[in-house]
Amino acid sequence: MSHALLSRNADLKRLRDEGYFVQIRGSLLVMREVPYVNAKREVLTGTLISSLTLARDQTRPPDTHQVWFDGEFPCNADGKRITGIGDGAGDHNLGHGLTAKYHFSTKPGRNYLDYHEKMTTYAGILSGPAAVLKPNATPRVFREPEDENDGVFNYIETASGRVGIGALSDLLTREIVSIIGLGGTGSYLLDFVAKAPVREIRLFDADEFLQHNAFRAPGAPSIEELRDAPSKVDYLKGIYSKMHRGIVAHKTRLTADNLPLLDGTTFAFLCLGAGDAKRVIVGKLEALGVPFIDSGMGLELVDGSLGGILRVTASTPEKRDHVHQGRISFAGGGADDVYSSNIQVADLNALNAVLAVIKWKKIRGFYRDLEREHHCTYTTDGNQLENGDRA
Repeated sequence: MSHALLSRNADLKRLRDEGYFVQIRGSLLVMREVPYVNAKREVLTGTLISSLTLARDQTRPPDTHQVWFDGEFPCNADGKRITGIGDGAGDHNLGHGLTAKYHFSTKPGRNYLDYHEKMTTYAGILSGPAAVLKPNATPRVFREPEDENDGVFNYIETASGRVGIGALSDLLTREIVSIIGLGGTGSYLLDFVAKAPVREIRLFDADEFLQHNAFRAPGAPSIEELRDAPSKVDYLKGIYSKMHRGIVAHKTRLTADNLPLLDGTTFAFLCLGAGDAKRVIVGKLEALGVPFIDSGMGLELVDGSLGGILRVTASTPEKRDHVHQGRISFAGGGADDVYSSNIQVADLNALNAVLAVIKWKKIRGFYRDLEREHHCTYTTDGNQLENGDRA
């Protein structure tokens, strides 16, 4: 994909044709071996890094005039710092194996027209003084771009690179996530997890995607799709495989007979009703040492309106006792639990999934987790969010 982008876009191709050592890492445009002068008047080489704005596989005008630079602060030929480019010093971890020491900002009185203009402008500012001290110093080294790992997405994920959080996204790249139950909450979980760079997403559900499911799942199926009564896992895989390459559909209920399907899982989301099946799944995940999150919802219809509680219970190798002390139910919800009758509550399904995904990312270090709660409830009446069972 990286070579294709360099070839298909005139601004990127021009950079390569002119001899600049450019490559794409994740959603970042990288220019390597740019000569510059340091404070000791030594000629060194550094790396310029820019976010990359794309529409599918076509570059758009740069959304920012800023770049990162990995190297010492660039100076003029006399060893004095170059002015007018800012001084955003720091240890910038951009992910994809890229780091930077400075964040620079300069533009030619307007926004840059394309990435050729942007990158060559910065390269000229840095390499000009180097050429004074060393006439053959040039960023046009005519080196071929290295092969790139295209990752799990069908197109480059540009959101992280734009804001410099690629290193956080890297925390999720080794995950093999199992989503067990693709009803309302499970389908929204898939929507969020599919946008993360996890290695694989395994879907488990034996049911068909029927008309009532359409009103408690993300997206909008056509009537023709509903008439075909596809399985939930196949229908949802068809949607999200357009983005993520690593989705595996298992049209089955997990039982004691097929639990090996969970082998290799690194994190699991449980979105299924109470019963013996949940008990054996929990036992399997605990035996594997896999952290998991169980999501639940209890609703009541009282005086013509709905009210209830959403629950997100995490279980990690560091803390599992609460799971077996009543936090997760292995029995049915009773006659008053109207959720089991497929009442349409897409907004609460989505919120339940959001809370679960946030907790997953906390466990993996993506979000700050000061309290390390393993049990969270949201009550609709009063808009109350409460934490418990801290590790």
